[in-house]
Amino acid sequence: MKVNFNRAALSEALGLLTSVVPSRTPKPILRCVQITAEEKEVRICATDLEVGINYLISEVQVEKTGEIIVPADRLAAIVRESVDEVLLLEASKGTCEIKGADSHFTIYGQEPGQYPVVPGFDGTGEIKITLGNLQAGIEQCLFAAARESSRYAINGVLWEIKDKKLMLVATDGRRLARCRVNLSSAPAKDKTPANIIVPAKAMGLLDKIGGNEKDSVTIKLVDNQILISCANVVISSNLVEGNFPKYEDIIPSDHDKKLTLSTEGALSAVRRASLLTSEESRGIKLSIEKDKLVFSSRAPETGNAQVDMPIDYKGEPIEIGFNPQFLIDALRVIKTPEFSLELGQSDRPGLIKSGTNFLYVLMPINLG
Repeated sequence: MKVNFNRAALSEALGLLTSVVPSRTPKPILRCVQITAEEKEVRICATDLEVGINYLISEVQVEKTGEIIVPADRLAAIVRESVDEVLLLEASKGTCEIKGADSHFTIYGQEPGQYPVVPGFDGTGEIKITLGNLQAGIEQCLFAAARESSRYAINGVLWEIKDKKLMLVATDGRRLARCRVNLSSAPAKDKTPANIIVPAKAMGLLDKIGGNEKDSVTIKLVDNQILISCANVVISSNLVEGNFPKYEDIIPSDHDKKLTLSTEGALSAVRRASLLTSEESRGIKLSIEKDKLVFSSRAPETGNAQVDMPIDYKGEPIEIGFNPQFLIDALRVIKTPEFSLELGQSDRPGLIKSGTNFLYVLMPINLG
């Protein structure tokens, strides 16, 4: 194999590919990427056996076709630190040489033909959505997905397809984010299941795809896998098995205390009020009374913080505690200048709404 690469294009590809490569694995080959040079383009694949990326690079000049399997982190570091516009990769018998104008690296790889098959995208897909819509939806829900949980189903994001709308739902048991985005085309009702659970790792990769927000993303389901194609990238992932919680049951519908707040103002107030929280007292208190909202925190070993915000409110006063980081996570992804906060009793979940497409449920905490 002998290929001249545009260094920037190769670096961008490896930046995405290395995010799926496991740092620890009993199978050393999974810490590698598979590079296959075809007549006019180069295909680079990475997988951890759960999620895979199949990446096509066309900014190349292929002098000799072939295949090499090389450690991902070593190759990515060399390409990232290079100062050349063009890099030459030459490989034979499990050895890969990377040459620049003033540099020459030799990496020992593994024999070709041993790497697991990473699916490509053949035929047409059942679902189409613009990259901008999909990434906006991911941004508004992925942060709420569980990172570590014995309830495996909440380690993913629920996809609910209804007509030409895609509902994305994520929860870690203490909060829940739900957002709705428009599809460009939806599958026939008998062609695909209405609900699937996509692993959080695969969702994170989708959010990292570079490109124009108007690029089309094509999606299809094959057995227990989802295949997602956008431009020159195909992401494949096993679906999460199990039942997602019946999230509709925990969305409050009877809250009687409702107020409209400035998104920017509330985000600033929460950040400032949380500056003096500590490991022992992580919460902030929201005290709502007539025309006034007070954000406060108290830590015996640190001190007190208080931020006042004027509001238009005539209802019953209430005090409620929340994890400030959970509030910040939601407020950062709200796209509208204002949002609504709905509360019931101080031991009931709070509800944040932005427009008709974003909803966030947050469990209160006891501030003692």
